[in-house]
Amino acid sequence: MSNGPEVASARQLDALYQKTDKIYYEFARGCGLSETAYWILYALEVSGGSVAQAGIAEEFSYSRQTVNSALKALEARGLAELSFVEGSRRKKLVSLTDTGRAFNAERIVPAIEAEDRAFASLSPEERAE
Repeated sequence: MSNGPEVASARQLDALYQKTDKIYYEFARGCGLSETAYWILYALEVSGGSVAQAGIAEEFSYSRQTVNSALKALEARGLAELSFVEGSRRKKLVSLTDTGRAFNAERIVPAIEAEDRAFASLSPEERAE
C-alpha cells in the first residue's frame, strides 16, 4: 500500500538524513576539520563571531568532551579562542580569531549561502513542510 509520492516513510527520512550527514562529513573533511569543529565554526559564523561554549554542546547535542576536543584543535590552528564570560569564573565564550574569520569567509560562508539558495528554491509549501 502506497502513501503517495508526497508522503515520506520513516525509512526514507532516515536515508535522507544519512545522505545529508555524509555531505556535511565530506565537506568538513574537505576543510580539514572534524564534523564537530565544522559545526562550531558554523555556529560562530551565524552567531556573529562569538557563542557560549555550553551553548554549542547543547545546540548540537555534543558531549562537553567532544566540544572541548574540537575547540582545542581549532585553537591550535588559530581559528578560535576561548575566554571567560565577563563576571564568571566558569562560563566560557568561544570567539573567532581574525584567522578564523578569514577561514569562515572562504570555507563556511559559501556553504551557508548554498544552503540558503537551496532553501529559497523550494516552494512556500515545501519550505513549511
